[in-house]
Amino acid sequence: MEATTLTDRNLAQQERNRKVRHVLLGILVANWVVASAKLLFGMLSQSAAVTADGLHSFIDGGSNVLGLVAMGVASRPADADHPYGHGKFEALASLGIGAMIGVGMLELGRMALDSVLNDKHPQVTGTMAAVMAFTLVVNMVVTRVERHYGRKYKSSLLLADASHTMSDVYVTLAVLGSLLLVWLGYPRADGLIALAVMVFVAWVAYGIVRQAVGILSDTARLEPDEVKRHTLAVPGVRSCRDVRSRGMEESVYVDLKIEVDPQLTTAQAHEVADRVERALQAAYPQVVDVVVHVEPDRGAMAAPA
Repeated sequence: MEATTLTDRNLAQQERNRKVRHVLLGILVANWVVASAKLLFGMLSQSAAVTADGLHSFIDGGSNVLGLVAMGVASRPADADHPYGHGKFEALASLGIGAMIGVGMLELGRMALDSVLNDKHPQVTGTMAAVMAFTLVVNMVVTRVERHYGRKYKSSLLLADASHTMSDVYVTLAVLGSLLLVWLGYPRADGLIALAVMVFVAWVAYGIVRQAVGILSDTARLEPDEVKRHTLAVPGVRSCRDVRSRGMEESVYVDLKIEVDPQLTTAQAHEVADRVERALQAAYPQVVDVVVHVEPDRGAMAAPA
């Protein structure tokens, strides 16, 4: 029965990873269409803000490629070298996305400073504004779709990439604002708004890196007091302590210690532990494994006969 359960979980995880890869492929196409349009019109107009926005969108596409490679590894089942599976490779990809945002931020800052210091004047046209508006709509749709599937499949990678794409939406809004100001006669707005965007991009990168580091450093995933409450509700459990949890949002591992009546047989104590495991997995669907260490009730052992 247990072997069947583990097999079913592995199949479900592989199916989930396959669907995540399909979402990433669709997002990759959309991001690179948007990036190509921005880069083309940014270079033709000599606009630092538009070109930087195009580079940011290109990084979006690069992060999708990184995510696809990572998901290919993360979808592998547990083996002798990775008994807990390969899921953390997805978190590594999220960390890579944060690093790529950081690189884009530096390039954005360089171009913005060059625009401000050298007083470059981008050529604003109606066609450029229309293209930027179109890419804005595409990015908003992409962000909504990616966030929806990220929550549906509980994928930290899709949610991180959705945050990245959302940053592109704000970048594009800022760039449209700069184009309006340039058209109104304020040419330095191109570089100044690009600098402001750089600060926002840095904040997005920080959030993504922080989330990935939390997963890789085994940050607690469940509230210990809540786990204790569910455990103590199981008949036969007299106390619960040393609750620990780790893993990713969609695959959490838990271990804890419980005390039971010292008069119970090994089989009876084992049944209590099984009930605890079932109770926690019912309370937390994301829990994939529970290790219960059973000890005799110390208080009962110390009591006089």
